[in-house]
Amino acid sequence: MSYRSCGVYHQYYSQDHAWWQTKFVWGKMILLLLVIFYLFPQFAGLYMVSVFNIVGYTILAAMGVQLLIGYCGQVTLGHAAFIAVGAYTSSILMLQVKWPVFLVEAGLVYPISLIAAAVVAGLWSVLFGLPSAKVKGFYLIMTTMAAQFITVDFIITQYVSQVGGRGSYFSIPPGTIKIGPWTIDNDIKYYYLAAILVILCTFIMANLVRSRIGRAWIAIRDNDIAAEALGVNIVAYKLLAFFVAGAFGGIAGAYWITNLFFVSPEHFLFPWSLWLVGVILIGGVGSIYGTIFGALFMTLIPEGLKALIFILTQSPLFLDLMPFLPQLLEKFLYVKESAFGLAIALFLIFEPNGFSYRWWQVKNYFNLWPFSY
Repeated sequence: MSYRSCGVYHQYYSQDHAWWQTKFVWGKMILLLLVIFYLFPQFAGLYMVSVFNIVGYTILAAMGVQLLIGYCGQVTLGHAAFIAVGAYTSSILMLQVKWPVFLVEAGLVYPISLIAAAVVAGLWSVLFGLPSAKVKGFYLIMTTMAAQFITVDFIITQYVSQVGGRGSYFSIPPGTIKIGPWTIDNDIKYYYLAAILVILCTFIMANLVRSRIGRAWIAIRDNDIAAEALGVNIVAYKLLAFFVAGAFGGIAGAYWITNLFFVSPEHFLFPWSLWLVGVILIGGVGSIYGTIFGALFMTLIPEGLKALIFILTQSPLFLDLMPFLPQLLEKFLYVKESAFGLAIALFLIFEPNGFSYRWWQVKNYFNLWPFSY
């Protein structure tokens, strides 16, 4: 094919590991960036933009879960705690700290709080990752669940959320969140911020996985005893994985406060941790594509289901056949949770490798065509 030239193709190791190896791939990626940053914001309605803000948040939140479970083999069921730490760290730094005037006027307060949120959430994640040096499997699950309940239900609810006498939540005044001269105060700007953060975090994640650190994580995931025998410091690398995963969670939390009028512990409950595990199970464990596909599926399918129920309720025929439709719309949260459980069960039975495996097959088919057998 025109984009698969014959002859000597890769002469250097760097060429073989380049991100975009052919002109065809360069064209696809430029087109994708054009769609993300120009076509979609211009032609999609505000509703779809707000939906994709949730997609971006889900990708950022699930990226740390993917790193721990998919690449390092460390099961976690408490990742919402580290997202909460990031959200509250960023909020407290913006609302409670007396910043120098030049930093406020330059719009650097939120970027600084974003970096601090990543660091603090990462360190907090390491604290609960310490037991991974001695335990794994079911016992590590219990440790990460403890992180959820200790952090959100006890420390944040009882103490952190009371800082400044604000009651149970932090209110984010309009115009507080700025990056340079850019005030982030509407859905379109939230979308652009999400797109930039997702691309940066994906770039960091992909480079880590391709590095010596990523190979050590994968070795620990596949067989930690063999990895240790080969000289991998499994304790150090496990704790590094917890730090990076927590940092991704902190970035997700610091981003999510831009979409909220106030920050409350109710935004980071235990079901959200379970939801993030479901995202990578459906998208594909051990794949960066899996994080993106899982976030798209877990966000767009419930929205589509809600829209379908709403459309059916507008038809007298369907209302006569299914008089319970208005109740489903009123109690859609329960419908959403049921659909989540059903999707997990079906994917584990019929598609255990998730969407990323199918994407890999499709890419290989087109790359190897006409010899795709």
